[in-house]
Parts: sequence; C-alpha cells; structure tokens
Amino acid sequence: PAGKSSPTEKGEVTAAAVCASCRVPAHGHRTLELALAWDMPRVHFGSKEKLHLRRYTRFFGSGGDAAPALSHHALTHYEEWERKIEAWQKPILENSQLPSWYKSALFNELYFMTDGGTIWVELPPDCHAEDLQGPAGAGFSHLLPVLREYGRFAYLEGQEYRMYNTYDVHFYASFALVMLWPKLQISLQYDIAVTVVNEDVQPRQYLMGGQTAQVKLKNVVPHDIGDPGDEPWQRVNAYLMHDTADWKDLNLKFVLQVYRDYYLTHDSLYLRDMWPVCQAVMESELKFDTDNDGLIENGGFADQTYDAWVVNGASAYCGGLWLAAVCMMCKMAEVLGDAEIQQKYTDILSKGKEAFERMLWNGKYYNYDSSGSDSSSSIMSDQCAGQWFLGACGLDQGELEVFPKSHVVSALKTIFEKNVMSFAGGTMGAVNGMRPDGVPDTSSVQSNEVWIGVVYALAATMIQEGLVEEGFRTAEGCYRTVWERLGMAFQTPEAYREKKVYRSLAYMRPLSIWSMQLALE
Repeated sequence: PAGKSSPTEKGEVTAAAVCASCRVPAHGHRTLELALAWDMPRVHFGSKEKLHLRRYTRFFGSGGDAAPALSHHALTHYEEWERKIEAWQKPILENSQLPSWYKSALFNELYFMTDGGTIWVELPPDCHAEDLQGPAGAGFSHLLPVLREYGRFAYLEGQEYRMYNTYDVHFYASFALVMLWPKLQISLQYDIAVTVVNEDVQPRQYLMGGQTAQVKLKNVVPHDIGDPGDEPWQRVNAYLMHDTADWKDLNLKFVLQVYRDYYLTHDSLYLRDMWPVCQAVMESELKFDTDNDGLIENGGFADQTYDAWVVNGASAYCGGLWLAAVCMMCKMAEVLGDAEIQQKYTDILSKGKEAFERMLWNGKYYNYDSSGSDSSSSIMSDQCAGQWFLGACGLDQGELEVFPKSHVVSALKTIFEKNVMSFAGGTMGAVNGMRPDGVPDTSSVQSNEVWIGVVYALAATMIQEGLVEEGFRTAEGCYRTVWERLGMAFQTPEAYREKKVYRSLAYMRPLSIWSMQLALE
C-alpha cells in the first residue's frame, strides 16, 4: 500500500514487487520503464563520531525521503545517460585495432570505482579552511573551493584490505581517476597534502620488527587516509605492518602524481598549491640518500609497496621512482619560475643518473638492488615504474631523458622474455621477480606472485616505448587468467601465483589499466 509503513524488525524478511500494465496492439509493441532507487544519504564510519552526507544530497536533500525524486530523475534522464556512455565508449569499442579482451578489461575493471567501499561525501556547510588545514595551517589557497565543489572521495585498497586511499597502490590506480574524473583525483590529492603537513604524535607498535613509532610524522606522505571502522580523514595511517614514515616510495609517488595531474589537467592553481608540499616531502626523502651520490638507498627491509619483499641499497624500483620525481621537481620548478630549486634538483639528477646506471645496470636490465645478495640480480617486472610516469607526462625525450632509451627497451624486452614468456607459458602476465636463469624468484612471498595492476602498468610502459604487441600480450595473460580461467570477474585480486594461490580479492591496483589507454592515445 502507498503511504507510511513500519520498518522491518531485525531478522524479518521482506519483499516488494512493482507491476505495471498496458495494452499491446496486434503486431505492435510497447515499452514499460521501471526504476529502482536507493536513498541512503547519511553515513557514519565505525567510530560514529561524525555524520557525513553523501555527495548527491546537494541535489536531493538528506532527509532519506528522496527515492521517488531519484526514480523520477532516473526515468527522465536515463536515455541521455545511455547516449553519453555510448559516446564515451564507442570510439574504443569500434576501434578494430584494439583486441576484444582489452575493451572488456578497460571498461569492466572500472567496477572498483563504485564497488570499492567507495564513499563520496560533501563538506559540511559550516566547514572553514582552518578546520581542513589542521593545526599546521598549510595555507592552500585552493583547498576549500575544490573540496566545497567536488566533495571528498575515498575508496578502499581492496574489499579485504580495508584502508581508504592506500597511497602506494592509488599511485597505480590513479590513472582511472585522473583520466575520467580528474577533479576527484585533485580533491583526493588535497586531502593527502593536508595530511602531509600535519602529524599524529600518538605512539603505536608495528607488527614487523615490533618497533614503536608515532602514527604520522610531519612532512611525509601517509600510507592511507584511515580505516572505515574508525574515522577516515580524521585519523590516518590505519596500516599496522610497518612504520611507513621509513618507506621510500610514498613521498615520491605524491610528487609524480602532482606533475602528472598538472600535465593532464593544466590546473596551475593546483600545481602552485602542491609545490611547497612537493618540496617538503622531497626534503624528507633526501635523508635516504645516505652517501650523497644523488640516489636514495633502501633500508634493508620491505620499505615500499612490495611490503614483504626486502630491498637493500640502491634499487631499480625506488631508485627509478626517485630519479623520475627529481626530474619532475626540475620541470615543476621551471614551470613555476623557481630557479634555485631547479638548479638544486638538476644537480641531484645528474649525480643520481650516473649512480643509478653504475650500480644497477648490468648490460641487459636493472638489477633488483645493489646489495649483492642472492636475489640482487633478479629481474623485477616493475623496474621501469619511474619511466612509466615520465612517459605518461612526455618527459622521456631529448635533454629530459632520465633513463637511456636503449636501456629501457632492453629491460622491457628482458622482462617480456623472462617474466612473461618464461612464466606459465606466457599465459599469466608477468611474475614480479624472475631469476636470470628463468626460474621465479622465491626469496619472498611476493616475488613469485603476479600483481595484476603492476602488469597493466608494465604493459602501458611497453606501449609507450613502442613495444605495442608485447604490451598487449603481457596484459592479456592477466585478463584471461582473472576474468575467464579463475572466474574472478568484477573481483580482480591483487595477486595470484602460477598455481593454487590468489590474494586480496576486489583490489584497487588493476585500475592502472587506464594508463594503457593513455599510452595508446
């Protein structure tokens, strides 16, 4: 019946049906339209400390009585939505140069944008810049207008790894946001920037090594924006394995995203606001260059996104990200007319490039690290991550070239030959680590995994370097394994092994497939 009804009791099962009727003339047809709407405007996280209103409440109110209006809106707009979706997807779907599996992967991996425990909320109307800036009062001129207009956005690292906006992973996934919803990427970056300049001095004991340290240091990038079971944005760094203030990749991934976002959006207000933060996190990062050779060193523990794979000394992954970030500091300083900083980082870059080549290049690819350990000479599928971002920003040519072209191509061809084609018959993507003799690296629980999001990024790097066929072949292995063989469609895991093992279903990183599209475009 129409009108009010009492809510169902806990445990009570209920069902509803909608029916409509019409006359269908002989040889004729009629269309019936049905709409289904949920109205759940108010959100509390686990701590119940704050009430959040979802983004759509600015159009439909937060009274919880908007379902009829939402249904009406859907029925009067769905044809237009379909037209717009068509216009967006058609050029890709009708491009006969692109394989069918890729078209499926590209659009369907986007399931995680909404199914990733995703939350998009309004700023409270009485919110002031000071409330957002935190005690440090960062002075971002554009922070309030951006968050006012576009709200706050957060999605989980994965449905099993429940931390919001896990930043070392978002680095990969962020291509989907910046290419499709660029203002949400910029809003997310402002939230991270505010966290960078503030600290949380509460002590906490970490699981690895049992060390105690403060939850969040000033001028370092957080691991995540918080736990949905607590109060995200308010209390960050829900990750308990390591003290990530000592991780080597987080600060660099912030700098790389800032320039990439600027390059793709031309948002100079954003660049100007982020510039002091980039300087602060790079200054924090410089302490990891212990021998002053222009290249940072890893600390002998798993101090980066591969959080169970130990790295010691100079490394292909973090060293490469470092040089790419240094290059982008030079470029941003040039754009903003900061000659002093430009000179500082230009000097670091020329020293660091020389050290990187001397310590890691072995004639075919970049060694995993410079420690001389048994797994030092492993072939890491992600060794060109810095080059991936440089290529996405057009910073890989001429005098800007950080890694010699011939070395990048040789490394990618080696990865294709060893990590892709010598693993599972070339049908499962690229294994993270491969020994030079063609046996997967089993020195850690992560070195013999395939990480789907890393493989899509690797494929994009191959495409950027002109190895288009190899790129598609590499990514296809992951798509077919996940979506066809394992039956994990719409829950792409973080990782699988050649046999019997997968880990962390419904994960953020595979959204990196959008970097393949950027490379193709």
